Amino acid sequence: MFVAPQNTEVLFQEAQSLDLYVKLVAQLNKDFNLANEGVDFPIAISPTDLKIQLHEKIYRLIQYKFAEYLNLLYIIDVSEAEIKKLDGSDLMQLAEQVSFLILKREWQKVWFRKNFS
Repeated sequence: MFVAPQNTEVLFQEAQSLDLYVKLVAQLNKDFNLANEGVDFPIAISPTDLKIQLHEKIYRLIQYKFAEYLNLLYIIDVSEAEIKKLDGSDLMQLAEQVSFLILKREWQKVWFRKNFS
C-alpha cells in the first residue's frame, strides 16, 4: 500500500532504499519536458542538489511564468486541493512546498509503476 512521505528527506530515503531514485529523476525530467519547461536533472544528481534545483525552478516559474507553472502542475497532476491549502504570502516558502508536492506526486507515479506494472 502506498503511503505518502511526510517530507522530502523521507521521500528520498524511500526512493533510494527501493532503488527507484533514478526513476524518480527520470519522471521529473519527462514531465517537465512534457510541460515545455525543459529541465535536465542529471540521473546522478544528489537528493540535496535535486531539491535545491527543483525549488529554484519552481520559484522562477511562479514569479516569472505563472501560466507555465499552472500548466506544469496540471501535467504532473498535483492535487488542486493541496495547492489551495498552501499559504502564498511567502513566495520562497510556497515554492518549497510546491516542490515537495511535485516530488510526492512524481514519487507516487514511480512507486505505482513499479508495484503494479
